[in-house]
Amino acid sequence: MKKLFLIVCLLIAHSSLLTAEDGMWIPMLLEQLNIKQMQDMGLRLSAEDIYSVNHSSLKDAIVQFGGGCTGEIISNEGLLLTNHHCGLGSVQRHSTLDHDYLKNGFWAATKGEELPNQGLTVTMLVRMEDVTSKVLSGVDETQSTLHRQRIIKQNIDALEKEAVRGTHFEARIRPFFYGNQYYLFVNEVFKDIRLVGAPPEAIGQFGGDTDNWMWPRHGADFSLFRIYVNKNNEPADYSKDNIPYQPKKFLSISLKGYAKGDFTFVFGYPGTTREYLTSSGVDLTAHKENPVRIALRKKRLDIMNEVMSSDQLVRLQYTSKHQAIANGWKKMIGESKGIDRLDGVQEKKEFEKRFQNWADRESITEENSGGGSRYKNLLAGFDETYRKNLKPDMASVYLTEAGMGIEIVKFAAGFRDLVKYSQNDTIMPADIRNRVDKLISAANGFYKDYSLKIDKEVFISMLEKMKVNMSAEYLPQQFLLIQKKYTGISEYANTVFRISVFTDSTRMKSFLGTYSSKKVKMLIKDPIFMLATSIYEKYEKDVVPKMTKFNAVIDSLQRIYMAGQMEMDKTRRFFPDANSTLRISYGKVDEYSPADGVNYAYYTTSKGILEKENPAVYDYAVDPRLKNLFIQKDFGRYKDQDGTLHVAFTASNHTTGGNSGSPVLNADGYLIGVNFDRNWEGTMSDLMYDPAQCRNITLDIRYCLFIIDKYAGAHNLVSEMRIIDK
Repeated sequence: MKKLFLIVCLLIAHSSLLTAEDGMWIPMLLEQLNIKQMQDMGLRLSAEDIYSVNHSSLKDAIVQFGGGCTGEIISNEGLLLTNHHCGLGSVQRHSTLDHDYLKNGFWAATKGEELPNQGLTVTMLVRMEDVTSKVLSGVDETQSTLHRQRIIKQNIDALEKEAVRGTHFEARIRPFFYGNQYYLFVNEVFKDIRLVGAPPEAIGQFGGDTDNWMWPRHGADFSLFRIYVNKNNEPADYSKDNIPYQPKKFLSISLKGYAKGDFTFVFGYPGTTREYLTSSGVDLTAHKENPVRIALRKKRLDIMNEVMSSDQLVRLQYTSKHQAIANGWKKMIGESKGIDRLDGVQEKKEFEKRFQNWADRESITEENSGGGSRYKNLLAGFDETYRKNLKPDMASVYLTEAGMGIEIVKFAAGFRDLVKYSQNDTIMPADIRNRVDKLISAANGFYKDYSLKIDKEVFISMLEKMKVNMSAEYLPQQFLLIQKKYTGISEYANTVFRISVFTDSTRMKSFLGTYSSKKVKMLIKDPIFMLATSIYEKYEKDVVPKMTKFNAVIDSLQRIYMAGQMEMDKTRRFFPDANSTLRISYGKVDEYSPADGVNYAYYTTSKGILEKENPAVYDYAVDPRLKNLFIQKDFGRYKDQDGTLHVAFTASNHTTGGNSGSPVLNADGYLIGVNFDRNWEGTMSDLMYDPAQCRNITLDIRYCLFIIDKYAGAHNLVSEMRIIDK
């Protein structure tokens, strides 16, 4: 308890070393930690206005969208705004060649036209609570890691169950500061989410992969959804009788705009950061894992690009898949470059020298008093653990990025449970049939968006990469068969793609439609299933146990290292790494200079869209109707004071994946933009934040409204919103 009290004190302590923009802060603790600084920077709200459990606050308008993005409620009828790339999967699933919503956009003129999305949910925070002492009850430093984890899990399970007893809410407890603190989150999960509107892909994703992670940007990266509930305004599964949600709070939208130096803050669900890694951890990510992942993804993207560029149907099928792969690919390139530019590994080592000197002094002090420092050998422990785990770590990268990156392999792996069911005499035929029915549903979705041409090329390329680059001890067993029976991967691919039941939707439909447990031998002997089983079993049996042990050791070391840093730097405020929980980050509208002699302005305008226009390149084609509005300068009420139509802007808010779709708010808490990216030079901010280079990229809300109102003519949607000029 004494140590926990020390950590709380350290959190509250003021830090002259803290940069104004650095950090993703817990909204519950704003009053204690941040509100004074935020108000000094220009905020005109109280902490209670932002987060409160006693009255409606801004938190009641913020949701986690689909588990991987953020959204905000912008009307009293549950209208929800997020990024285009966050809603892309829903738009794609509703698209056909006859109704190509990717190409043409989608706008529901009435609520009856809004489209349901099976499986899509949004999550809203009801309240959060510090439960550190309860979670750590019965835990002490003499216990083994396994025993400690067992006690913590038991405590968490009991606390989560008790927190939502008698309610329709859900609860989860998440660790902070690597298990030095724990917080309970009570959430409301909405299950009927309908697509309301999305601009054409050429507008929403203008610039495509070329502009992704880059500045300047000119995409209208937004989509609109609506939350539906039952008659009691509570979450419910989809029903035609459900009604639009009436929120406790929805965001007001400001048309005033912004200027350089204006205060802004981002409210959302950032995914993952690792700001407190050691030099060994940063080196592993930036110089060992990333280069391999980048090369493997680049090959997959090249194969997709070639086919998508010449086949309209394949473009529809693979737009969302391509975007998901490309997003991480380009981010990793920028991340590694950023670490090298900062000389990040060396910077971490310099900090570690200071930490080691402090730990050595503490050790002497404790030894003189009869104790011993747990920090003295900590860094050496990190280095040794990372060194010993390098081979299984790289095997994990190849198996997941290459082996499991082959679509047909990943799909076939989903049949392993059917094999187990079919070989178990105690499983009832009805249970097997239920499993088959689920696979039929999965197969319908899989083949709808599957290109055999793309996947066969990916299949050959990825297996070649694995064969050449993986340690022999981690190669799946099936590679021995390939080596014995075939002259190479290409011959193997030609054979298995010709005979496998998985590579033909008609064969698969017939197989599942007449399936009984007697057919299990046919499945077991299928060459694609054999490969999938070989890859997944190698990963699960040989790699996962080692990675699990490695992660447990690293997590234990990180917990101690985190506590040590807090003890050493008593005047520093520490923010917890992002972990997909609701956070506040704040900064100011600002430009940046990525290189000597180069300076980027802090906003872009519609002029830049016309300057980038290239009808011969899909990513830079400009819709004629939109172009005419630009040329005529028909911007309506959405033009800036300078007379131009602003498209996007940059600010120094600390963001990461998961912040996509987050509201960017001004000093009065009004919505001025939708966060959708970071600049490429700042993508290393998941590991190390550089205030000179790290910028979040935001869609100007006025350009968003311009597209909805002036371009799409969806006046019904604009009329729902509370739009103000101040």
